[in-house]
Amino acid sequence: MERFFRFFKIPNPEKIKKWIYIFCVCALAFWLLFRIVSLILQHNQSVFNISRDVADNGTPVVAMTAQNTSGVLREPITVDNNRAYVSGNRVGLFRPGQRAGGGKITSVSQNINLDTGMYVIKTSGVENGLQYVEYTRNGYFVPIYAVVDENVFVYENGRAALRHVIVAHSDADTALITQGLHDGDIVILSHVADGETVRIESKIENKTENTTDKGE
Repeated sequence: MERFFRFFKIPNPEKIKKWIYIFCVCALAFWLLFRIVSLILQHNQSVFNISRDVADNGTPVVAMTAQNTSGVLREPITVDNNRAYVSGNRVGLFRPGQRAGGGKITSVSQNINLDTGMYVIKTSGVENGLQYVEYTRNGYFVPIYAVVDENVFVYENGRAALRHVIVAHSDADTALITQGLHDGDIVILSHVADGETVRIESKIENKTENTTDKGE
């Protein structure tokens, strides 16, 4: 820069260099301020667009199509020396031949055990401890979290509509509905309120398998 000043015979180069430095600092500060303001405006615009989109088009939800089918539920039993005890309201779920752990059920008592007040299930090849017995049922299978106090939300004319259903059986993951749903109903799986405007963002497949008889 000194050569530049000497070549063009510029007087008082120190003062000019000082102004150049001031200009560069001001330009950098202005650029930083511009970037910060731009980012803030972009963020506010993004939030505004999301809110407006929900207001205009409804809350995005995940849903599934109801289908009456045959599927599998899993019922827990505690096995000790190939025996398990179940209450009267559960004994009807079990049949000889059902799979349990690595083995199967061999018999289900029809009479209550007077010592325990329970029904005896005998198994073969089943390890001690908590095991799960598979049993088949027909109906509408939905994730257990979609059912609240025997009600589900279905998609009707762009809104979430609360509908009462009958849950015949359930396990840790799935609820079996036998009344209240029809083939083709869109069951909402997201958290919504009755009458809320919604739009279907994505659908999950009904993963319930059609199965062969497992002792039913």
